[in-house]
Amino acid sequence: MEKYQEIERSIIKTYRKEIWSKFVKAVMDYELIKTGDKVMVCISGGKDSFLLAKCIQELVRHGKYPFEAKYIVMDPGYSESNRQMIENTANELNIPIEIFQSDIFEVANKLSPNSPCYMCAKMRRGFLYNKAKELGCNKIALGHHFDDVIETTLLSMFYGSEIKTMMPKLHSDNFEGLELIRPLYLVKESAIISWRDKYKLKFINCACSFTERAISEDISKRKEIKSLIKDLRKVNKDVDFNIFKALDNVNLDCVLSYKKDKEKHSFLEEYDKN
Repeated sequence: MEKYQEIERSIIKTYRKEIWSKFVKAVMDYELIKTGDKVMVCISGGKDSFLLAKCIQELVRHGKYPFEAKYIVMDPGYSESNRQMIENTANELNIPIEIFQSDIFEVANKLSPNSPCYMCAKMRRGFLYNKAKELGCNKIALGHHFDDVIETTLLSMFYGSEIKTMMPKLHSDNFEGLELIRPLYLVKESAIISWRDKYKLKFINCACSFTERAISEDISKRKEIKSLIKDLRKVNKDVDFNIFKALDNVNLDCVLSYKKDKEKHSFLEEYDKN
């Protein structure tokens, strides 16, 4: 058995509970992929997006409904070594990637040298949507996982003064007919790390010099939140799950106000009607 075949089998067998079942549950519960879809799977070079690609491959082969997938890597200006690592990993995992070039790192650093991350993310999204249109895809799959959802929720509360989260799917505002989906929505990062380490797989991180500098200077808010959740788990091992369930169990009778379609509503609107 080839190594990639062993890895594929492990997703279905060894990691059935931690990865495969949760991947399938998200796809089914949130109606992420349907018959006839053409999905562009975005591979950044990290562990999450490569696992996503393998899960999508397995769903194409063994799923109950037919759909098509394209495995795309956008090179925003990777170093030669990082690009080679992505190509080597794709070969090792037997993922037929297509790489297309962009100059996002360079442009983002020029336009916003002190904080290029927002600009980089915005430009990446535009390039990916355009590529999806070019390929005739109607959905773009990203590798965000359960921990990303929890961290984003707490970041919004602590630093954005609002309660909102990363959604399992979104319609594009600027590209009609395109939808962004997150099939690893229920998969915990610890399971992904376990899968990676079991097979000694090599992945890149962001590969942006600014991000590497930010992490070394310990100014990453997401890192701060990740550390906070880790500490909270020592007191309550289910704390991240409880945060997630809270987002699925919002009691509008006990909130001061909420927004719907960008319009704000106060509890006072209904208060004297009871």
